[in-house]
Amino acid sequence: MKFKFWGVRGSIATPGPSTVKYGGNTTCIEVTSSAGDLIILDAGTGIHALAQRLPQQALTAHILISHTHWDHIQGLPFFLPMFKAGNIINIYGGLEPLTHQGIERAMHVQLQHSYFPISEAQLKAEVRYFTLKAGAPITVGSVRVTPTVLNHPVYNFGYRLDDSDGSSLFFTGDYEPQLNPYQPDHPGYPAMQELIEQKHEEVIAAMAGVDALIMDSSYTDAEYANRHGWGHGTYRSAMNFAAQAGAKRLFLTHHEPTRSDADLEAIFESLLQVGGSEVLVCLAREGEEFELLLVSGQSE
Repeated sequence: MKFKFWGVRGSIATPGPSTVKYGGNTTCIEVTSSAGDLIILDAGTGIHALAQRLPQQALTAHILISHTHWDHIQGLPFFLPMFKAGNIINIYGGLEPLTHQGIERAMHVQLQHSYFPISEAQLKAEVRYFTLKAGAPITVGSVRVTPTVLNHPVYNFGYRLDDSDGSSLFFTGDYEPQLNPYQPDHPGYPAMQELIEQKHEEVIAAMAGVDALIMDSSYTDAEYANRHGWGHGTYRSAMNFAAQAGAKRLFLTHHEPTRSDADLEAIFESLLQVGGSEVLVCLAREGEEFELLLVSGQSE
């Protein structure tokens, strides 16, 4: 299995001279299985550039949407293979608890007349929608896909991908590890803390032993102190999760939109100086591609 970053920015696309190195497109990751299946993790603005590199006909694409905030779906209407007859575009996601609507709402909303000049009826490809259930795996070609609900202000799936060749990755989408809203002396604190710890163990188990962990790490610890509840994690929390899960490599992503290339590298350098991580840590960078190779039963 191999994967390539087409968008690593969070919240809003940030093109410009200060983001050229790491990229300004929002979240999109191309995954190619050992059998050649095309799986796309999220459809931020990066999916437009990806689409231009794909064959425009005789294509089957599987798009896994973590959640429907704009920066993760905004590129969907610009996914060019949808405008070619004969293509099959499968779009997967969760059931929104408040609206009880499936992932099809991501297209229905964006392709309304008020917001986009082309209607769904004008799409030439066969577009199919699949509503997934947390913890219920599905098979996409040679890949077993398992969704896990992760804490965010809207219903959000993290996805574990296990290829038949033995390689694996986990993508969090947007994820803020949950904090206890009660003070320790509050009567509700123990029960809530127990639930939080159970969920933590569930998430660690979902990530366990993956070759690549691609994780939301938007903030420094100092920034996060004023951003509780915004739905994003920190560099340090991502590193802690990777260590606890025994991930082989951690990719820090969903870069904060005000962060320049120089800012990212300064923060990364400070993380390396602190040390304490046994996991190989990388800054996700638009355009970089990685292959998870199995050598003597071990992935590298």
